[in-house]
Amino acid sequence: MQNNVHNGKQILTLFGFFSLTASMVMTIYEYAGFATAKLAVIFFTVFGGLFWLLPTALIAAEMASVKGWSTGGVFGWVGHAFNDEKIGFLAIFFQWFQVTVDFITMSYFVVGMLADVFNIPQLNNNLGLKFASVMVLFVIITVIQLSGTKYTAKIAQYGLFIGIIGVSLVFFALAIAYVIQGNPLQISFSWHKLLPNFHDSGTLAIFATFILAFSGIESSASHIDELQNPEKNYPLVMVILIILSIILNAAGGLSIAIVVPQQQLSLDGGIYQALKMLILHYNQHLTWLVNVFVILIIFGVIGSIGSWIVGPSRGMQVATEYGMLPPVFRKKNKHDVPVNIILLQTLIVIIWDAVLTFSGGKSNISFLIATSLSALIYLLCYLLMYAAYFKLIFNYPHAPRTYTVPGGKTGKIILWLCGMSTSLLAFVVTFMPSTALPPQQAHLYQIILIICIILTLGIALMIISLQKFYNRHHQHEIKHIK
Repeated sequence: MQNNVHNGKQILTLFGFFSLTASMVMTIYEYAGFATAKLAVIFFTVFGGLFWLLPTALIAAEMASVKGWSTGGVFGWVGHAFNDEKIGFLAIFFQWFQVTVDFITMSYFVVGMLADVFNIPQLNNNLGLKFASVMVLFVIITVIQLSGTKYTAKIAQYGLFIGIIGVSLVFFALAIAYVIQGNPLQISFSWHKLLPNFHDSGTLAIFATFILAFSGIESSASHIDELQNPEKNYPLVMVILIILSIILNAAGGLSIAIVVPQQQLSLDGGIYQALKMLILHYNQHLTWLVNVFVILIIFGVIGSIGSWIVGPSRGMQVATEYGMLPPVFRKKNKHDVPVNIILLQTLIVIIWDAVLTFSGGKSNISFLIATSLSALIYLLCYLLMYAAYFKLIFNYPHAPRTYTVPGGKTGKIILWLCGMSTSLLAFVVTFMPSTALPPQQAHLYQIILIICIILTLGIALMIISLQKFYNRHHQHEIKHIK
């Protein structure tokens, strides 16, 4: 990451800040999910980018820049807006808890890729082996993170540009050449196909996949005070990132959809299916090249997993300083990593691994449930964040800040309406079974989601209700939002 130091303070350049933000937002493991939307992937990416990603990015930046609000990320923003540590804790808890589910999604993708590269289908089809593979993969990455993020941050950046952006560009070039040559396509191109069928709830359910792919944009907003000329550069970074995200996600989904039949599409292995079909279409002897690209993709996704392991945990560690978790979770190791929270996180990931793998079954349903559940929990965080921004607009209009959303109060309200309404829409449609699921699995999908969301809310409220119990001997150590 490129940066400078000015008056003892680290300053992020435009490129450095872009790299930081892009590594949190750009993904490749969701391309197969996008492909289920067929040509409507263009509508979903543009709609999600303009009406959700843009408002979320700008609103997060303004809240992060309010003087005294930046500590702990969404914990500080929401907590200060409501003047209540408990509501702030709910926001950071949902953000952190969501990541524990999303780790399963990313790990399923990696395991699926490894199964294809090394021709070990049992990794995907044998539930016990799939559970163990995800657990071992995550534990190894976590152990590396306990040594600090100095090297893993570099891995995440290299993984982004080589394993995600680089491979994606090659993938798109192959797909474009395939279309230009007049080869048979698995989807039809016509103007009316650009819009989803709004009467088909299964098609609308795909929208959650796009929201999850765009999520995480707020994580870099806490660094806005380190950005050179934030009033100019932050909107510029967001515009570039939104345009790139829309193009890459739409192109990724379309590239898979045109070559892989929908009935054969694997949600955690679709990128492998498409790459293999495209490369072998041109030369049947280039299987080794397919595997090289897939290994690069795996490298990129592992980098993404590593970059997310410590991030939200730091926000949770800040929440412990305000008495929201038992004092034992304040502990950091010599590398400034909140080690006990990381260990708790690992335990929760293993539990999710067992629940989602053994209840969801094979391949598509377990991957889709993990994706949808992750989106639902994260949307709870975003709904609180948007509610906090509403309070900021009307209750704290004169609070000092280094960045403000353009357009005055009217512009702020319009952005808030766009983001809040889109978040509510995404939350509702996520409970609708996707067309990627066979009818007999749709009911199971909904039951598991409802149970897991109730469980998530119950855990969060239980932690808050026990606050006085585990802090009864530590009241003098606890900070308070003022």
